[in-house]
Amino acid sequence: MFKHDLQSGCGTLERGPTRTALVTVCILTTVWGVRPAFGAQEAPLGGKPKDMPDRRDVEVECDLAIEKALAYLAASQQKDGAWGPGFGSNTAVVSLAVMAFLAKGHVPDEGPYGEVVNRGVDFVLSKQQNNGLIFTQGGGPMYSHGISTLMLAEVVGMTSGERERRVRETLARAVKLILDAQRIKQADTRFGGGWRYQHTSKDSDLSVTGWCLMALKAAKNAGAVVPVEAINEAIAYVKRSYHQGGGFSYQPGAGPSVAMTSTGVLCLQIAGYHLLQERGKRFHAEALASGEWLLKHPVRQYGGGHFHYAAYYIAQAMWQLGGKYWESWQPGFERLALANQNADGSWPVSYQQAGPTFSTSMMVLALAVKYCYLPIYQR
Repeated sequence: MFKHDLQSGCGTLERGPTRTALVTVCILTTVWGVRPAFGAQEAPLGGKPKDMPDRRDVEVECDLAIEKALAYLAASQQKDGAWGPGFGSNTAVVSLAVMAFLAKGHVPDEGPYGEVVNRGVDFVLSKQQNNGLIFTQGGGPMYSHGISTLMLAEVVGMTSGERERRVRETLARAVKLILDAQRIKQADTRFGGGWRYQHTSKDSDLSVTGWCLMALKAAKNAGAVVPVEAINEAIAYVKRSYHQGGGFSYQPGAGPSVAMTSTGVLCLQIAGYHLLQERGKRFHAEALASGEWLLKHPVRQYGGGHFHYAAYYIAQAMWQLGGKYWESWQPGFERLALANQNADGSWPVSYQQAGPTFSTSMMVLALAVKYCYLPIYQR
């Protein structure tokens, strides 16, 4: 069960007389090399078009779009908790789908989607390997592992009994693997502190590092043992991926992109280190400069390449920065999302391999930022 605090704009999850979690979400969205696709609808971000509907009407439409998407996800889940063959049984995709439900306040054991969440969590728990890696198939193993670890860290405080015990044990082993992977001697000192596709990789990239860093931070918030040095070393890697004047790159020395810039901003903000004070709020200097960079590189079309992945990150980054950054992003993205949702509640895929569960989950997470339910994205 959940309530919405109209004054703060955030939600409170209630689980019995002793279990209350106040959490804040910041969620996702842009593009890594956007190109028209799927008969893309254009909706410029920033400004107010003459035909822009009333803000309240848009919010109602977005709420309905989210509910329609969750109904689609619930109906398409398999009995084992996965979402179909191929990428639908990838632990990362299943974990993102679970987080989509959590982002709207649907928790294990309760409400219309309690069993959907339970099945998804149990599927992920069943896929942990002996070395602690959570992975099934498709994509880089550490992508799946980081995303699944993040999901378990978010859901652990919402579970109880035997399932909570299993989640905590699985989470502890998953965190250990992330920490061990970070300690692998790197081929180049520039890569120190980060992660890449394999837990044995000797280099790093900001994409995988973003997921692993969020997983560690969420696990630490949930009570797992995470040395502060691990967070600091990860942030040092993030900062080595920064471009003077704004923007972050996939690896140190490469050019900036919208997706990686959004990832860098989010990493710095959730870590909470080396902050500046501005307008009564705390920000990293690199985050503020990168926020300005993002304003200069708006997303105007749906689809193409890594749209949903990038979408996930930019919405969270803009939510964290707030003010003009969020206000510039949110209205245009909501119009873009509403214009492109399929009749069945799903959203078109950005690349076929990932499938509609991935694209739909990411869009829900992007739109659900206002509900403030996922702990990791607390401002």
